[in-house]
Amino acid sequence: MQYDSHTKVTPVGTAGDALPEPNPELVVEGQPISGAEILLRALQAEGVNVIFGHPGGAVIKIYDEMARTNPDFKHILVRHEQGGTHAAEGYAKATGKVGTVLVTSGPGATNTVTGIADAYMDSVPIVVFTGQVPTGLIGNDAFQECDAIGVTRSITKHSYLVRDVKDLARTVREAYHVARTGRPGPVLVDLPKDVLLSTAPFSYPETVNIRGYVVPGAGRPEKIERAARMIAESKRPIFYVGGGAINAGASAKLCELARRARIPVTTTLHGLGAFPEDDPLSLRMLGMHGTWWANQAIQHCDLIIAVGARFDDRVTGKLDSWAPHASVIHIEIDQSCISKNVFADCAILGDVGLVLDQLDPFIRRKDTDQWLAEIDVWRQECPLEYEQGGKLRAQYVIERLRDKTGGDAVVLTDVGQHQMWTAQYFRFLYPRTHITSGGLGTMGFGMPAAMGAAFGLREMGSDRPVVCISGDGGFVMNAQELSVAAAHNLPIKLAVINNRFLGMVRQWQELFHAERYSHTDLSDTNPDFVKLAEAYHCVGLRATNNEEAIGIIDEAWTINDRPVLMDFQVAKEEMVFPMVPAGAATGDMITKRIVPNSFV
Repeated sequence: MQYDSHTKVTPVGTAGDALPEPNPELVVEGQPISGAEILLRALQAEGVNVIFGHPGGAVIKIYDEMARTNPDFKHILVRHEQGGTHAAEGYAKATGKVGTVLVTSGPGATNTVTGIADAYMDSVPIVVFTGQVPTGLIGNDAFQECDAIGVTRSITKHSYLVRDVKDLARTVREAYHVARTGRPGPVLVDLPKDVLLSTAPFSYPETVNIRGYVVPGAGRPEKIERAARMIAESKRPIFYVGGGAINAGASAKLCELARRARIPVTTTLHGLGAFPEDDPLSLRMLGMHGTWWANQAIQHCDLIIAVGARFDDRVTGKLDSWAPHASVIHIEIDQSCISKNVFADCAILGDVGLVLDQLDPFIRRKDTDQWLAEIDVWRQECPLEYEQGGKLRAQYVIERLRDKTGGDAVVLTDVGQHQMWTAQYFRFLYPRTHITSGGLGTMGFGMPAAMGAAFGLREMGSDRPVVCISGDGGFVMNAQELSVAAAHNLPIKLAVINNRFLGMVRQWQELFHAERYSHTDLSDTNPDFVKLAEAYHCVGLRATNNEEAIGIIDEAWTINDRPVLMDFQVAKEEMVFPMVPAGAATGDMITKRIVPNSFV
């Protein structure tokens, strides 16, 4: 699917969307069928097209029914359940649909925990089906028993233990509804083996009615009017935009309002792409590794219009020094996020897209010329830059990848220095084109999430390239999924920013721990990434200088029948600047090394 910042893309499941209609051919009553077959029919009725899973004893009946009934959806056999859960996240983020995971009990379930926690922190809609021992053995320490509900209770939006096969179809319907509506998130469904073997007639509910679960819609009119007055009276306003704007499909409306009113826009890490970064009003990312001018604008603004963002610590730094002159309008679908970290002078509980539509009639062009000129001074005062020439630089690689794609790619990252360089230098233009692990900061996220995104784009008929930018430390954590991507001929472009260090930890050790580099040097332990790629039936390429980097990027784009891994051996001790030290005020940014490091 191709779209731009002028086109409103509303993903399945945002507030106000109709739920997927069950397939009438599958909604039948009569002859009892097994719980396993009920599950498969329910997934088909729910419109599930891709499942990431791994079989085991507790779910073997489900896999037997897959072979027997040959359902329409595609099952992707992952090599590790954590990889499968991240793949479901990548699929969900790239498509706006709900990702689906199927694993067995015990270690199968516990291996999904990191991915579930990641989805919970980043508001990603996935449903994870876990096998469980028979109901009569629950609590008896049976083989591969694990209390999946208890283990994941604090990291799921909701969870179910299905004790009666008659409840299974309804539970599936509710699980997908909860995952996709309101603030999206992960839902776990635990499936005892005897429930899968039991039989019942199949009937899929047409509606969902969960007591106490209400999805906010439009904002209260008096709140809309107050926000409109605050915007009209402000002299130095700023839009602060998070991932909620993308989840709500509200990017186009945000662009329209910001341009009409001439209000500058800064985004969080997850908000990248909600507002095109080539627009003169874009301040790009704010926060710990955000731009100098975005953070200065926050410190000097008189009004923050927060759109689907949660004021996390990587954005605010020291709270009592953050945005000292600003009133706050907070548009948010999750009541628990409002005034949790920063007090909202005008809190609007509702779907971001609907609330922006409500504000639309009140927004007029503002005289912000002086405010924008002030921001331009900060922009020129401390631009994003890095040392040119000499050794290959990660920033140079990221800029060349952007040049190759024109910015029209789905870019996924792992976690670390390369993640921040990507956020700084790629310059994102479209929603759902930047996918990363933010809240949990999960190393090993990038490769399997890229695989999931590639499956999602293939399903949608999109030819938009998938580019995964990883560090050498994080890439090996889920490298096993390379074989899955190769088996399905996914043309993912994998860029390993190989500095032979756990780079972000090393940076903190240099800045704050007297250069005691404890257990962060990977020089003697890294694999040969080219050979690793080839072992997994992928193409491996290597670059050690600028010329080679351009050459292997060009070569990679000629290969479209399997993944290509590009090993970029970059300067070993490069640093990510600017940087706000943890716990420091946003205005106290470090912008460069005070003493040049001879190893760079």
